[in-house]
Amino acid sequence: MRATPEPDRACALCPRLASFRADNRAAWPDWHNAPVPSFGRADARLLIVGLAPGLKGANRTGRPFTGDYAGDLLYQTLLDFGLAEGSYAARADDGLALKDARITNAVRCVPPENKPTGGEIAACRPFLAALLDDMPRLQAIIALGRIAHDTTIAALGARPAWHPFAHGSAHAVGRVTVFDSYHCSRYNTNTGRLTPQMFRAVFAAVRAHLDRADAAVA
Repeated sequence: MRATPEPDRACALCPRLASFRADNRAAWPDWHNAPVPSFGRADARLLIVGLAPGLKGANRTGRPFTGDYAGDLLYQTLLDFGLAEGSYAARADDGLALKDARITNAVRCVPPENKPTGGEIAACRPFLAALLDDMPRLQAIIALGRIAHDTTIAALGARPAWHPFAHGSAHAVGRVTVFDSYHCSRYNTNTGRLTPQMFRAVFAAVRAHLDRADAAVA
């Protein structure tokens, strides 16, 4: 059966993740504690692919990158580049809306220690592939980290070995261009592996890419 863009709330494809969700639901019954759906419209031209929901971030709030440090940097950058409007307040009902952008994760359920297994990444890939098919105007993808990059390239029908991950690089794959960035995690920013300036440079390249496409059809 063909996958849908979003897994069912009771998805049991990954027993370890389903068990972890159940444990979290028992501990925090008022949290989302389920596969986190994508955020944004299907007619967006930009898709951002992260790794997986954070335990006390998206797993709690039910919206990607919402409620943890990575979301602070990501959503502010989206606002700065005109890809979001409103105010980000680290909760799903803050009224923030994406403009021409959509956000998802390579793995839709929170994994223990934020480390999904290879099998879990592969099991969730059909949902990513279906999401890509669900976006007829898609032109650009930002992959946050190597895992997001590799599974996105595979979901596009290409071989990751032919498109190696490197921060700041761009890969033309079929009808889209995949832009790579280190993940905007607290660890990466605290260690200096990713600075806000480096992150903004990736978004500047994407913004220019989309603007060129606009100019070409004007």
